[in-house]
Amino acid sequence: MAGGSPEPAAESKRDQPRLRDDLKDFFRFLRRPTLRRFPAGQRGYPEPAGDWVPRTTMRRMLAWVFLLWGFNLLVLGPLALQVATSGGAHHRLESGNIPWVIAIFWAPLVEEMVFRYFLRRPGQGLWIIPLMLAPLLKGPVAWTVPLAALAIGASVWTQKRARLKGLSWSWGWRRQYVRFFPLVFHVGTLTFAALHLGNFTLNHTLIWLMPVLVLPQWLTGLVLGWMRVRRGIGASVLMHVLFNAGPVVVVLGVMKFAPQLA
Repeated sequence: MAGGSPEPAAESKRDQPRLRDDLKDFFRFLRRPTLRRFPAGQRGYPEPAGDWVPRTTMRRMLAWVFLLWGFNLLVLGPLALQVATSGGAHHRLESGNIPWVIAIFWAPLVEEMVFRYFLRRPGQGLWIIPLMLAPLLKGPVAWTVPLAALAIGASVWTQKRARLKGLSWSWGWRRQYVRFFPLVFHVGTLTFAALHLGNFTLNHTLIWLMPVLVLPQWLTGLVLGWMRVRRGIGASVLMHVLFNAGPVVVVLGVMKFAPQLA
C-alpha cells in the first residue's frame, strides 16, 4: 500500500522450518519445556494480535494433524481399545448423538483457553481459567457463549493495555515461572487428558487402567501445548479444530452412508 508499510506475514515460507526441524524441537521441548518461540527470531504480527495469528502454515498444521492421527490410530488407539474392551468401556461418540459443533468448534477454543492459553500468560490465567470453566463444563448455552466471548475479549484488551503501558512481569516472578514451567506444562497436559475420561462410559474399567484410555489425548495435548508455546494460541486452537474435525466427520459419514457399520 502506498504511503505505508505492508502488514507482516505470520510466517513466510522462507522462515518456515522443515517438518523434521519441528520434530526435533518438539522432542527437545518434551525433555525440557521452555518458553522460547520457534523458530527463533521469527517475524509476525505484534502482540496481542500476534498470539492469535498462527505462526505457521496450514500445510504444516495438517502435517502434524496427520502424524497425530496416524500414531493414535496405529499405536495408542489399539492400546486404549484393548483396555476399553476388557472393562466394558465405550466412547460416547458411539451413541449416535454426536455434538459436532461442540466437538469441532466449541471444545477446541474453550479447552485451549483453559489448558494452554495461560502457558505464556500465567498472570491472565489466574482469571481466564475460572471464567472459562463454566463454558468448558456446561457447553455452549445461552449464558456461556457471551461469557466465553467476554473472557477472550478481556484477555486481548488487558494484554494490549499492558503493552501500551509498558507493564511486564517482575524479574523475580519471571525467574520462578521459568523454573517451574516444565512442571506446569506437564501437569496441565495430564489434566487435559484426564478431563477426557468424561467422554467414556467406563463401566467396570479398573482405575489403574483408566489413563490408558486417554493416551491419545495425552499425546495430542503435548503437541498442542508445544504448538501454543512456540507458535501462539491461534495455532493451537486451529490445530485442535483440525484434529477433532477428522474423526467426527468420519463417524458422521459412516452413520449417514453406511449405518450398518456403525
